[in-house]
Amino acid sequence: MTQASTLAPPSVTRSGSGLRAHPRAAALGTALGLFAAARLTGLAVLAATAWATGHHPLTLLGRSWDSRWYLGIAAHGYTRTLHLKPDVVFSDLAFFPLYPALIRAVTTLTPLSGSAAGLLVSWTAAAVAACGIYALAARLHGRAVATALVLLWALLPHSVVLSMAYTEPVLTAFAAWSLYAVLTGRWLWAGTLAALAGLARPNGFAVAAAVLAAAAYEIWRLLKQHRKVSHSLWTGAALAPLGWAAYVLWVGHRRGDLLGGYFEVQRQWGSRFDFGRGSLRFARHLLLQGDRFVFPMALVIVAAAVLLYALLLADRAPLPLLVYTGVLLLVALGGSGFFESKPRFLLPAFPLLLPLARALVRTARARPWHATVVVGALAGLSFAYGAYLVVVANTPL
Repeated sequence: MTQASTLAPPSVTRSGSGLRAHPRAAALGTALGLFAAARLTGLAVLAATAWATGHHPLTLLGRSWDSRWYLGIAAHGYTRTLHLKPDVVFSDLAFFPLYPALIRAVTTLTPLSGSAAGLLVSWTAAAVAACGIYALAARLHGRAVATALVLLWALLPHSVVLSMAYTEPVLTAFAAWSLYAVLTGRWLWAGTLAALAGLARPNGFAVAAAVLAAAAYEIWRLLKQHRKVSHSLWTGAALAPLGWAAYVLWVGHRRGDLLGGYFEVQRQWGSRFDFGRGSLRFARHLLLQGDRFVFPMALVIVAAAVLLYALLLADRAPLPLLVYTGVLLLVALGGSGFFESKPRFLLPAFPLLLPLARALVRTARARPWHATVVVGALAGLSFAYGAYLVVVANTPL
């Protein structure tokens, strides 16, 4: 799927393009309409739950947990450190800069407050991400599967995060369009968007890994055929890791340890990569002793993600999608600490849903009512669990 013949956009005659543009636009509109309907319904359920328990929904959406850290960075820069224990130090340097920079830009250009600006950025990014997910899936499997994929992404158990002042929508937007650029051979766009994704979140380097893997394969293929490698391919590959690397090195320089400073900040938050030992210990604790509902639910979601990745491999998905999703899954599984946040870390891993989207389309064509029941069940779970997470659980997302 990464060869030049398959990366290039399909050629369309001038007369045919106008005839085919309207169905494509209509299909995208349908997908976005379903996405908006799903998220607005989820917001309505959350708002009702919040008001019933004496909370304000917009406050919960805009100023919960990590959102407060991002708002602080947007307003004051990187200045905040909390010393909770000798070996537990929460520094705002753990949070990547792109999202607070966008919030700062919105508050500078508009009369919106920080939390309102954060929600505007997140909601806009979620819509852009849905468009990118649709475009990528439509190229691979057609418009029906693309629509189903967007709907399934909107109905994930943790999809409430797409409506909060969090960074996952921003990362997913850049990731989806970067992967689409790779599949269509637009290497400069792919590298630039990957660099921006790397400035959004710590696991944003998954996008750069996907671009680099696809670029390496394409370079190898061209050299094997004694063909010239274009400057855009080299440049796109070089750009891809710059965003993530630049911030990690900047934090390292600020902390006096160029290569290890950022990872020490994460370690003091209780987050480090230990090849899954911490995750396995916590999973054993859940199985033997139990815990609050959020934790076993997180375990089920992570286990489902592993199964879906196996199905993605079996479907022989394009290399960039496998690398991107595999790195996100590796970070979620291999990192210790904040077990309840692992489903959120996997929210940008939308390619995992491709096998389900294809199965849903087949079911809808053969047994429409069965597909309707499945979607209804997923919607009920998503809306109820989202409201529970934000309003009731009192657990960091």
